[in-house]
Amino acid sequence: MRPSLLYDGNCGFCTRWVQRIQPATDDRVRCAPYQDVAHEYPYLDHDEFTRAVHWIDPAGESARGADAAFHFLSHAGVTGRLGRWAYDHLPGFAGLSERAYRAVASNRNCFSTLTRYLWGESLAVPTFHKSANLFLRSLGAIYLIAFLSLWVQIHGLIGSDGILPLSDTMNRLFEQLGSVDLLRFPTLFWLSSSDLSLHLVCGLGVLFAALAIAIPAFWPSWPLLWFGYLSLLTVGSPFLSFQWDILLLETGFLTLFLAPFTLTEIRRSPDPPRLLSWLFRWLLFRLMFASGVVKLTSGDPTWYDLSALTFHYETQPIPNLIAYYAHQLPDLMHAISTASMFIIELAVPFCFFAPRRVRHLACLFTVILQILIFATGNYTFFNLLTLSLCLFLLDDTFWGPGRASIESRPPFSPRQKLVLFPISALIVLLSAIFLLSFSFRLPVSWPSPVLTIYRTVSPFHLANTYGLFQVMTTERPEIILEGSRDGVDWEAYEFPYKVGDLPTAPPFVAPHQPRLDWQMWFAALSTRDRTPWFIPFCVQLLKGSSDVESLLEKNPFENDPPKYLRAKKYNYRFTTLAEKGASGNWWKREYVGEYLGTISLK
Repeated sequence: MRPSLLYDGNCGFCTRWVQRIQPATDDRVRCAPYQDVAHEYPYLDHDEFTRAVHWIDPAGESARGADAAFHFLSHAGVTGRLGRWAYDHLPGFAGLSERAYRAVASNRNCFSTLTRYLWGESLAVPTFHKSANLFLRSLGAIYLIAFLSLWVQIHGLIGSDGILPLSDTMNRLFEQLGSVDLLRFPTLFWLSSSDLSLHLVCGLGVLFAALAIAIPAFWPSWPLLWFGYLSLLTVGSPFLSFQWDILLLETGFLTLFLAPFTLTEIRRSPDPPRLLSWLFRWLLFRLMFASGVVKLTSGDPTWYDLSALTFHYETQPIPNLIAYYAHQLPDLMHAISTASMFIIELAVPFCFFAPRRVRHLACLFTVILQILIFATGNYTFFNLLTLSLCLFLLDDTFWGPGRASIESRPPFSPRQKLVLFPISALIVLLSAIFLLSFSFRLPVSWPSPVLTIYRTVSPFHLANTYGLFQVMTTERPEIILEGSRDGVDWEAYEFPYKVGDLPTAPPFVAPHQPRLDWQMWFAALSTRDRTPWFIPFCVQLLKGSSDVESLLEKNPFENDPPKYLRAKKYNYRFTTLAEKGASGNWWKREYVGEYLGTISLK
């Protein structure tokens, strides 16, 4: 015999929540409207059925109100069992629960309406089959972009004739460690550091990314993509040290548990465990919320007085054409935009864990912000990756009815869930500490075991810190690199996307990331001594490295490399609309000083 829960079948609030919870009991509880079964319990006061739900166990013992509700919930999962324990053992909890229950029961019509507004017509436990399937295809496309974008420039960056040759990096690691150490430096390039190995890793990344788009449930694609990109990031510093690189790795690692551990059902992807959808939302929360928090904790006055966007469009790494016109907007519009951004980054993320309709609204605001950032800047695949994470805010009810029922999909294997639970606990623990210590700048004292775990897993980027533009740059210094054969006549090198030539319009380049152009922006904000790759870059130009020269838009010394190089620094600013109309220039500049004095190979 099963215990029974009796409720008022005429109460929409009761009916909806019973229908929501009952599937989680695995049919261990009989739920029925009292109107249908009250005759089975002649010893109970039937008038009480209209005032509260009743719980009747197989022995005939009964409970009502919050007591009955917690009996019911204790059969529905761990959270319900914790609630039952608190009701029985926590002082004062039972009394508060009963008072809350009476308040709801006395206003059940109001709470029924509120439930309908927050969750919609259906209170069914959310599933994410369609969103997960679309997410897998989207992530495959992002991996494809990332590998392709890197492939076309990898030789100039870390090839044998590149700026920081991979072979030199691996030789130093061998000298320091004495042997292969995959735990501290997880990379495939321990096997080979040749240019061919770079081609193979990037080429296979493109191949498996295309396969992931076509057959997202083919599980082997995802670990190969994740470890392939991790291999490049491990050896590609400083050119692969951006937040979207580690965000792609953290997202890619979670995705290992999203596709089924099977090769027999590759045409059908399963409905992912709810725990996994929560982990993706937790990642999106940290990304968005931390981005807002770090702006405030940095102490930068431009964020506090809402003037940051009066500088941002002009001083961001690679502005585009829309950024030029956005910069011309009145200061009031910039202030309103900055305030709106803070609302979306600081308040909206908490709605990622809210009921369905609130969650969908939070998704809308987040998508709008990402689209505006994508439209006014060249932030590679970062916005696309953030938009793909937003898919886990939309459960299957958003997409409408589908042909395949959940029962027809292959279930998640016990092995997959067995691995997912401890990994989830690890990610939540580390990311929560990161959020407190990095974003809020709190002096968190890490226990020794946690510190050991962190040191062990940090090379794999399972949990990371996020937060873009902590401090807004209010000026735009740019490095202009010049070469000469005689030390008298100098000609400037031009980069394909970096700001330089005054009449050149700000380009659209995203989702591709020209990584040397990006690093030139960071180099201009720092000093030459703190930019260790800059001198090797100049040396390769003096040697006439074709791989490095391929990263440039214009090389004035194509046939014969220059004998001398120097670098000057200028402050650039957008022209006004009137200035542009008169001169045709998008930029104006002012000489600041020398960044690098004249050098030669001698």
